[in-house]
Amino acid sequence: MRYMLSGLVLTLSVFTVNFDKTFAQVVPADSLTIAQGVVYHDVNNNRQFDEGDKPLPGIRVSNGDNITKTDQQGRYKIPVGDDSIIFVIKPRNWQTPVNKQMLPRFYYIHKPNGSVASKFPGVKPTGPLPASIDFPLYPKQEPNEFKAIMFGDTQPRNVQEVDWMSHDVIEQLVGTDASLGVTLGDIVFDDLSVMQPHNQSIAILGIPWYNVIGNHDINLDAKNRKDVNETFERVYGPSYYSFDHGPVHFLVVDNIEWIHDEKTKKSHYRGGIGKEQMQFIKNDLALVPDDQLVVLMMHIPLIAVNDRSGLYRLIEKRKFCISISGHTHHHEHVWIDQKDGWKGIKPHHHIINVTVCGSWWSGAKDERGIPHTTMADGAPNGYSILSFNGSDYLLDFYAAGRDKNYQMEISAPELIHNSAANPSTLYANVFNGSVKTKVRMKIGSKEWIEMKKVSEVDPKLKQTHEREKTLVKGRKPIPFTVIKAPKKSSHLWKAEIPNDLPAGTYHINIEATDYRNRTWHGQRSIRIEK
Repeated sequence: MRYMLSGLVLTLSVFTVNFDKTFAQVVPADSLTIAQGVVYHDVNNNRQFDEGDKPLPGIRVSNGDNITKTDQQGRYKIPVGDDSIIFVIKPRNWQTPVNKQMLPRFYYIHKPNGSVASKFPGVKPTGPLPASIDFPLYPKQEPNEFKAIMFGDTQPRNVQEVDWMSHDVIEQLVGTDASLGVTLGDIVFDDLSVMQPHNQSIAILGIPWYNVIGNHDINLDAKNRKDVNETFERVYGPSYYSFDHGPVHFLVVDNIEWIHDEKTKKSHYRGGIGKEQMQFIKNDLALVPDDQLVVLMMHIPLIAVNDRSGLYRLIEKRKFCISISGHTHHHEHVWIDQKDGWKGIKPHHHIINVTVCGSWWSGAKDERGIPHTTMADGAPNGYSILSFNGSDYLLDFYAAGRDKNYQMEISAPELIHNSAANPSTLYANVFNGSVKTKVRMKIGSKEWIEMKKVSEVDPKLKQTHEREKTLVKGRKPIPFTVIKAPKKSSHLWKAEIPNDLPAGTYHINIEATDYRNRTWHGQRSIRIEK
């Protein structure tokens, strides 16, 4: 990570730079204060600004603090320090270069002395500031309607878990019609060397893939926030940035605040944005039209960020703005309102996204040798897809390795001895449900029964957890890692089975209707004895 030159009243534009190319002329060491270059249409696709290429005016470029726009000749100037990243803010209908792992190359790192020493390497010394830092762009039509894949914590701790991710999720997405994808932090699990095979797996999908930094993607031996992101920067570039795709403005937020106590020599993280980044967000949003949808992407949920009130002030007057995160390994829709200090007219929609790794790749293995890794709220591991149409959006939940219509899990006794004194209960865990979802059940030819939303532990997951603890108890080697203890679910409904049903076998239909009036169905059969 780097600290930028705050307080300078400049407006800059940044664009993708070819990090693999050597820049020609360099300037004297005493002039290393202003970076300059050209943003251009790379007509001959050689990633060098030369004859026949077309300079692009009005493109935003940033140093992580200020933002400027290119002039009529496609040129920009922007101040830099000795630990800076200059990046272009991709405009609509243009694309930046990507490397072989489909990672967008939209930045230039300026670290003359390189990164500080750490367990996992950071950036090698970049040397003197190039005389011209040029960013190539390529035209590509981006319609109003498009899809983006959202991965919560993929978090493989080794290559075996990368393989599990490949078989459980990536193979399911091959041939996707999504335009781009995003991993919402915790790309890996502390071993940053796993980033390479992880990136190779996701690259199979063949679409540009953006990355958010998580608390397990940092250099844990760093002693300050400035140095904690060095390996991430080497692999992915800046830890916060923005870009346009179609009608949507995406803003990636680094909310991993690193706190080091020099007395105890201990460090820890918390959710925090910081003044430097907040200034970038302010400058960035000032250049985004009020009628453009803004999507904030971060790792730690917004409601757990220490300085979130400052961010609220920057977004609460916008008509179209949502945010999405990972981190907690459950799936939840949160509408942030006045109870949390929000002052907007309408509550802010924040999505805590389903995680690819589920419960950290734990649980008994299936016939493929992959852990079931059910999340602690009873939802399966998986991913989501955000579909956009202008300023409108929809989020769909996809369970790993399952049909797209698998949207709920129903829990009820197999055999019911029904009585008024001891009624039986049916639970429906609607994975993408929220406080705005309506759920009801129908047993046989009976009338529909409204189900009650509850804040409880999913009973089926509780049984699974207890069973797995029994299976591994006293066994060496342990055959699998038991899933984490269940926690209360934000998308669980229940209802009592009517006690006037005659003995027999019954079909139960569950219907869930979300806040966009979309309906999902699940079914279950039960037997009743008197």
